[in-house]
Amino acid sequence: MYTFISPLLMLLSASALNAQSAGRAGTISGVVSDPSGGVVAGAKVAIQNRVTGYLKDSVTDESGNYRFTEVPPNNYHLMVSAGGFQTDQEDVVVRTAVPITLNIALNVATEVTSVDVHSDVNDLLESVPTAHMDMDASTFASLPLSNPGNGLNETLTYTPGVVKDSNGMGHPQGDHGEIGLQVDNQPITDQQSKQFSTSMPVNAIQSMEVISGAPPAEFGDKGSLVVNASTKSALGAAKPFGGLSLNYGSFGTYGENFSYGAGNAKFGNFLVANAVRSGRYLDSPEFSPLHDRGNNETIFDRADFAPNAADTLHLNLFFSRAWFQSPNTYDQQSAGQDQHQQIRSFNIAPGYAHIFGPALVLNISPFFRHDESQYFPSGNAFADLPATVAQNRSLGNLGVKTDLSYVHGIHNVKLGIQVQSTFLTENFNFGITDPAFVDPVQQPGLLLFDLTRGGARFHFRGHTDIKQQAAYLQDAITIRGLTIQAGIRGDNYRGLSGASGIAPRLGASYLFKPTATVIRVAYSRFFETPYNENLILSSATGVGGLAGNTLGAFGAKPLSPGRRNQYNVGIEQGIAKVLVVDASYFWKYTRNAFDFDNLFNSPLAFPIEWRKSKIDGLSARINLTDIHGFSAFSVLAHTRARFFGPENGGLIFNSPISNSVFRIDHDQNFEQTTHLRYQHGKNGPWVAFTWRYDSGLVVGRVPDVESAYGLTGDQQASILFHCGPRFATVSIPVTSCPGGNASSALIRIPPPGRQNDDINPARVTPHHLFDLGAGIDNLFHTERPRFTLQVTAENITNQVALYNFLSTFSGTHFIAPRNYTMEIGMVW
Repeated sequence: MYTFISPLLMLLSASALNAQSAGRAGTISGVVSDPSGGVVAGAKVAIQNRVTGYLKDSVTDESGNYRFTEVPPNNYHLMVSAGGFQTDQEDVVVRTAVPITLNIALNVATEVTSVDVHSDVNDLLESVPTAHMDMDASTFASLPLSNPGNGLNETLTYTPGVVKDSNGMGHPQGDHGEIGLQVDNQPITDQQSKQFSTSMPVNAIQSMEVISGAPPAEFGDKGSLVVNASTKSALGAAKPFGGLSLNYGSFGTYGENFSYGAGNAKFGNFLVANAVRSGRYLDSPEFSPLHDRGNNETIFDRADFAPNAADTLHLNLFFSRAWFQSPNTYDQQSAGQDQHQQIRSFNIAPGYAHIFGPALVLNISPFFRHDESQYFPSGNAFADLPATVAQNRSLGNLGVKTDLSYVHGIHNVKLGIQVQSTFLTENFNFGITDPAFVDPVQQPGLLLFDLTRGGARFHFRGHTDIKQQAAYLQDAITIRGLTIQAGIRGDNYRGLSGASGIAPRLGASYLFKPTATVIRVAYSRFFETPYNENLILSSATGVGGLAGNTLGAFGAKPLSPGRRNQYNVGIEQGIAKVLVVDASYFWKYTRNAFDFDNLFNSPLAFPIEWRKSKIDGLSARINLTDIHGFSAFSVLAHTRARFFGPENGGLIFNSPISNSVFRIDHDQNFEQTTHLRYQHGKNGPWVAFTWRYDSGLVVGRVPDVESAYGLTGDQQASILFHCGPRFATVSIPVTSCPGGNASSALIRIPPPGRQNDDINPARVTPHHLFDLGAGIDNLFHTERPRFTLQVTAENITNQVALYNFLSTFSGTHFIAPRNYTMEIGMVW
């Protein structure tokens, strides 16, 4: 039974029953007039950002008014044209929810002239202290997004400093899935990858700002990557819009994506309904998927109401259901293992925005979000290897975020509060079914649950309510080319453990216009809370998890919030009016650094904390704006992630844990993604090519060849382990190699005497992946509706490669084999 957090929350929730929040998105409006002051109706108005590809257009009404809402923070170029008048061009910068009024007076055209779009290389640059990347609906449409049921998460792996991992998950700036998401001013800091929940569908997102360094004080908790997203709205839509697409591809994958929006000046409703089914729903522990079917259904609806010019309300509704099998290894498939999982989620997020005047805006955003995850064992417990597992857990968030935005002169001020309760309920049980799994000396705590030795199932049930409060104040001060971003945030956390923290933020950037260069520097303090998924059980196991303890053993303690100091420096350079290069360096030091402990390579994971971590790295983004239909971008990164034991919490079954410094499995020396695209005309045929290179994540389970000899035949065969020309098979492992030349084709194992957990750990072998796509955005050359067709091919060289192998934190997962997808759609 959920209870309200405080009388304040009751009041805010009631007052915003059908609300909308503008969040950080802005509004641009104004009146277009002629030289005498008379209004110009029917004038065409457009705003564009050449770097992100963002483009919106409108037509002035009978009073000469135009209006753009939900405009993401960025620099824009505005153009106004009308018959008989010269085209007017203006630059406008959106940095706040406070509306921007830009009235345009057109001059009468004296002769027929061609229009040259005003272009300055400095228009491509953003002088802000935050390292970030902007993406919108046009960006999403150009990316090869095909991981079924993964929604928004997969897009984030195309941003700088995000190491791509299995199931669409990304490790931002050296941390495990530490991503803070804000959708229309609703904060979401719980895990959104598809084995935990269902993220927002991509076709519901209008735009998003992805901050990888120095986020403003408004953003707390999970801060390694902050995603500030705005959903599509039909408020003010001149005509209905949307689309329907049907797709079919390899592994028996098929699905549909539907959206429909309609509205007017006062009302608007936008609906998304998506469904997908696949025979390779999760990334599998074998190159060829076994027992890997799954399906996902998602509905999102946004309703808007603007009763007058000062008030705007909206209501976001979201529901999803996912059912999928837990992929098997060959050994598990032979035993008849049939484990599967179901996840159901819903979200209710109203919000209210009130404009007090040209400089002051209030946002109130209550929210209620609920995830329920059920994990089912096989009908025969001993068909499950190495253990039979069952779970039924739920996670609910009830809260409100409210803020005031104020703009005056050089100041752009925002202050706000956030209050929420997180309700956790966990039911979990397991029993060991593999007689060879438990080492009585190394894992004495597991003997009690070894069903093959007369043990009993482990049963756990827990419930808790975590209360969090936060307040923040921030100001962006702009003095010509200099921007100073200062803020402070206070957090209070009361759950299984309790702590409070103050988090100051300070950054500065400067634009040197003569050279088209932006330099930036920032310091950030973060107060980080533990992951909520399976937090209760993880907080009861102590150092080493259940492998070394019984539940409630001496030394067991709840996971506690961490503190981080982070430093960022960066440079952004414009080149020849068409190219932008952005490079950043980050260094962060964390006490109580969080990660996950994966259970038996299943989708189940349990949060853990390490004594500290030291992470630094470089990232870069190169963006080529559209040149006669050709565009391109490339992101590059290097991450060094050093963690220090001991560890606390989790279950920890499948690999040794170091009490000294080691490289964790989201450490990668180098990765890069390059995406090229050419399109003939506005909606004509197009081709796209994507190249991704990964130098390889750390493999802690196989530090040396001797460790590889102890693997099962199935495990050795999966990494192509061999002694000279003799490769391991599922039934015949390699247990020795007299010549001393044992090796793996998929893991780079250090030679004897050269292994070092910190300096020279084992890693996944480097690999290149290539994707191709082609299509046409107006198949029959019609105005409305227009029909689209596209074909994509991923991993076209059929590269056999791993994301990770027997990772304590992720399990074993292969990159998808070569696969094809064909999609036909209709857009109106």
